This record gives sequence, structure tokens and C-alpha cells, in this order.
Amino acid sequence: MWLMSYITNNSIKKPSAVKGSVSTGVEGTAVNASGEHKRLAQCLPYGIVSTPPDGRSAVVLPLEDGEVALGVTDNSQNIEVGELALFSQGGASIILKNNGDVVINGQVFARE
Repeated sequence: MWLMSYITNNSIKKPSAVKGSVSTGVEGTAVNASGEHKRLAQCLPYGIVSTPPDGRSAVVLPLEDGEVALGVTDNSQNIEVGELALFSQGGASIILKNNGDVVINGQVFARE
């Protein structure tokens, strides 16, 4: 009995997240990892909508009813722990600094 339980628990491969390169097309966002993951929904906080640019590295998580793109991996912004940066591919940016300042496209708006 314990042997059957051990074999069952250790022989079934559970789905796990994969990382691959983003591509967009007429069918929506796709990520090319071990295979092509097409028509992915984005998993983002409420009120934020984004489509990652082609070539970025994204993480895909399988779910019971399909797959979802968790987001892109990006270390290009120089921000401190606790800060938040929003930026577009075109260069627009908003940074919420730890000292209360807000930086919009390089212009600093000091906390009052």
C-alpha cells in the first residue's frame, strides 16, 4: 500500500512555471519556452494593463483551465528596495521614491 502511494506521489510530474521569450501577433501574447504558449492572459494587479514587448523574458504558469503569463523579468531600472517604477517601451516613466518624491520622466516633484 505505501509503495503504491510513493510511486503515485513521485511519478506524476506536476505542472510548473516556465520562462521564455515574448512574441506578440494576431493571436495575442505568446511565450516561447520549451514549447509555444499562445493566447496568454496577463496576471497583473487590478487597474494595470500591459503587453510586454517582443523579446523580453516572461514567466508562464499553467493552471487547471489554461495558462497565464505572470509577467516579465526585468532588472533594468535602478530603484531602491521599496520604490515603485512604471515605464513604457517609449521611455515614459514614473518613479515613486522612498523619500516621498515622485519622478515623472526625470522631473522630480518633491514631497510637500
